[in-house]
Amino acid sequence: MKPDYWDRAKRALARKDPVMAAIIRSRPKVFLARRGEPFVTLSRAIVGQQISVKAAQSVWDKVCLCAGAVTPQSVLARRRSELRACGLSERKVEYIADLAQHFLDGAIRVQRWPDMDDEAVIAELTQVRGIGRWTAEMFLIFSLLRPDVFPLDDLGLQKAIRRAYFKKKVSLSTMARLGNAWRPWRSVATWYLWRSLDPLPVEY
Repeated sequence: MKPDYWDRAKRALARKDPVMAAIIRSRPKVFLARRGEPFVTLSRAIVGQQISVKAAQSVWDKVCLCAGAVTPQSVLARRRSELRACGLSERKVEYIADLAQHFLDGAIRVQRWPDMDDEAVIAELTQVRGIGRWTAEMFLIFSLLRPDVFPLDDLGLQKAIRRAYFKKKVSLSTMARLGNAWRPWRSVATWYLWRSLDPLPVEY
């Protein structure tokens, strides 16, 4: 389902920015779609770190078979050797177990996220081993559908900005200043810039 702010954001970005308007016009029927349940989404993000999409899917399928419904309880009920046998590294097993423990302990407070600003959610998520700022920002965009996230450490976003606006290498501070013009819809601008590189929707 399309985010309720999507069409309003598209119109606002197109009015302000002719380059962005052209990117949006060239992709008229696609939009950001929400990912699934928070624990599952974050676990998948950890599984996918530093491996190909195909490899990540293969490992994830095995984790699902091993754990059944992927929940904090089911993950912690499995022996680490069982999770390792799915293709997870020892470190990723530790990360997913730490994530599960944070959910069970109440250190991650899903029910409070609607009342928390982006930085507060990022701070909460990055307490978990294996979740850095980039992963937290992807979660804000794809799972919480927050409208004004600007993941400037993302290499794809940097490439798209250079290609669309500058045709040369520029500093992150220059990109950040450009991004300020897209507030409060920087997630939408980011998503369309990703689309300018790859027409298939990005999923994290």
